[in-house]
Amino acid sequence: MRVLCVGAGLSGAVIARSLAEAGHHATVIDARAHAAGNCHTERCPETGVLVHVYGPHIFHTDDAEVWDYVNRFETFRPYRNRVKSTARGAVYSLPINLHTINQFFGATMRPAEAREFIANRADSTITAPRNFEEQALSMIGPELYETFMKGYTEKQWGCSPRALPASILKRLPLRFNYDDNYFFHQYQGMPETGYTAMVERILDHPGIDLHLETPYAPEMAGRHDHLFWSGPLDGYFADALGRLGYRTLDFERFTDDGDHQGCAVMNYPDPDVPYTRITEHKHFAPWEDHDRTVCYREYSRAAGPGDIPYYPIRLVEEKALLADYIARAEAEEGVTFVGRLGTYRYLDMDVTIREALDTASAFLARAPGAMPAFAAAPM
Repeated sequence: MRVLCVGAGLSGAVIARSLAEAGHHATVIDARAHAAGNCHTERCPETGVLVHVYGPHIFHTDDAEVWDYVNRFETFRPYRNRVKSTARGAVYSLPINLHTINQFFGATMRPAEAREFIANRADSTITAPRNFEEQALSMIGPELYETFMKGYTEKQWGCSPRALPASILKRLPLRFNYDDNYFFHQYQGMPETGYTAMVERILDHPGIDLHLETPYAPEMAGRHDHLFWSGPLDGYFADALGRLGYRTLDFERFTDDGDHQGCAVMNYPDPDVPYTRITEHKHFAPWEDHDRTVCYREYSRAAGPGDIPYYPIRLVEEKALLADYIARAEAEEGVTFVGRLGTYRYLDMDVTIREALDTASAFLARAPGAMPAFAAAPM
């Protein structure tokens, strides 16, 4: 059986590899000149630093099978994401933890004292938060919210936090100890030679044909038994019902001698700072040694035609349009929509791989005509 995977990112690569190992033939195409999608990494020729070209990607998961899978194709070095934040003229530790709380309020509280202190500042009248702002106020109160979250969120999403779902904030931890590890998963690391090298190894199989700089054309589907689409859901239908809302990022690259900021990620939540954060990429590979450094200032804005979409917005108006596209997708035959863009959801890399593995397994277990339209329900 011949399948076509549109997109050489994690979804397309993992599905293609699984089906190729089962004896099928997979063609993978991508409009860009490289594999790995938005987790593409490459060496900076000026400094030698391994750069996360479309912004940093830190691998973290509790899924042992996914962890074993990525380590099959790449050596993952231990890495802990320790984010800092420059806010109101001082530098703090993120996520908000006991150090952040004590430093911000000029206190020396122990965990139980800090927990009670924050509970007294939180808005206890909000029992069922309806949006991001209410979720934050019910968790940490107005001072920490306005300092570390409000301005950053407005810049990142281009709208009021009151217009965003509460679920966005539920992903972020609040700690009453001095643990400054941004993630809490059992397995955390960085690929030693980069994500692109890993994805290229996944795609290196005699049953896979990879074609880069090859945009999708509808007539391609007719030459294959099934299509796996990891591009934008609305893009598959040529935006026939209108464009779904996405955020994109602009990067201002600069280099420096030595160490520019002393950490990999520095957030800037103050509303008068136009960028959201500065990332310093040598710190994403602390086992390497470089005399010079590469940094990116990140600016978030609405994605327009021709922009690379990064984050689905999923506001009320997007959800209504999404429902119409879902109905169209479910009426299609011989196509499965996968990944962050294909299912219009924010997905971490481990979840993307998990869903790709499960999608491939489902394809192998049933007739192609019985395949569901989506790897996971977008709604």
